[in-house]
Amino acid sequence: MLDILITNATLPDGRTGQSIAIVGEEIVEVGPNVTGEAGRKFDAAGCLVTPPFIDPHFHLDSTLSLGEPRLNQSGTLLEGIQLWGELKPHLTGDAIKNRVRELARWSIAKGTLAIRSHVDTSDPRMINVDALIEVREELKPYIDIQLVAFPQDGYFRSPSNVENVARALDKGVDVVGGIPHFERTMEDGARSVRALCELAAERGLRVDMHCDETDDPMSRHFETLTAETKRLGLEGRVAGSHLTSMHSMDNYYVSKLLPLMAESEIHAIPNPLINITLQGRHDTYPKRRGMTRVKEMTAQGINVALGHDCVMDPWYSLGSHDMLEVAHMAVHVGQMTGIEEMKAMFAAVTENSAKAMGLEGYGIAKGCNADLVILQAGDPIEAIRLKPNRLAVIRRGKVIAEAPPQTSKVTMGGESYEVDFRRS
Repeated sequence: MLDILITNATLPDGRTGQSIAIVGEEIVEVGPNVTGEAGRKFDAAGCLVTPPFIDPHFHLDSTLSLGEPRLNQSGTLLEGIQLWGELKPHLTGDAIKNRVRELARWSIAKGTLAIRSHVDTSDPRMINVDALIEVREELKPYIDIQLVAFPQDGYFRSPSNVENVARALDKGVDVVGGIPHFERTMEDGARSVRALCELAAERGLRVDMHCDETDDPMSRHFETLTAETKRLGLEGRVAGSHLTSMHSMDNYYVSKLLPLMAESEIHAIPNPLINITLQGRHDTYPKRRGMTRVKEMTAQGINVALGHDCVMDPWYSLGSHDMLEVAHMAVHVGQMTGIEEMKAMFAAVTENSAKAMGLEGYGIAKGCNADLVILQAGDPIEAIRLKPNRLAVIRRGKVIAEAPPQTSKVTMGGESYEVDFRRS
């Protein structure tokens, strides 16, 4: 007896007419002729069934805090940091947890079942850290949360952050983070990259560094990160997030940097919605938009994952935590409009992000976790185009979200037409 049987599914790799059998928390069979009795059956009717969406770069401690204490009028990264600094003294653990619970409901409804969240360690009270560790455990049956110790005010620039990052890791935070471009000098930034990578190596942890989130074409912290990754044997365990300075770098230097990234097996995590909003604010025209070189990285074989970064907080006033919106923006601003390029952007919010986070049991194959999303779309490209309803969201073999198919009725010339926007 199966717990769930999904039939007539289209998979992200293009296979059609597939069935997926689930027993308990595990996928037990995938193929064209799977049959059997099941407690719950879904006829996908040719719709896309995908592993869940993954957000490998987010800030849960600030999410849904928009307007507290005021709005970001300049739209810049630095005013956002200033606003967050004004809010921090007034934060409470309960307020943080309540906002995270609400955001998690949005995430689940959109089929996003894993989040890597940076948590600010700059406050010695560690309110953010304690709150997110607690809510991480509370939400574990529904969504995976991976926490990054993030010294928002600078690892060396803030007098307590060297100690605070270590305290956060001792409490159970999963990943070592940093923000070298916010240190007082370029030298201090490079020193922070070295120190934080050494800390991760000592503790056997992953690294996810906010790196070169600036319009400065001379910022070189990502170069340092690639070098430290090789020196310390951290290949495959390090991610560089944002990397917006690469948008402004000259092509000769980038031709050196890309092979260094590939050699060190670093994961790149751009955040298209936020990067194109915050960057280039000091430009008139031509105006840079800050999106890193996704096309070139993808061609180089570098693992590119895409993050949402923010939802309704000091840095970004919009968002519903829909990772297809992120992929949609990446296709446009990165000019990733070729067929394989668009498929790559779907992978960047699913399998590539799972790889960047080191998630186990991810995918649609026998033995994988029974974590699946049924979309009202026929293939990954159509999913990006439509950002459609998630007809069902399954987590460890349990249906935790459902939505009806969406259609519209249009009347023209006395005739009524059902419109669902699909062409496949």
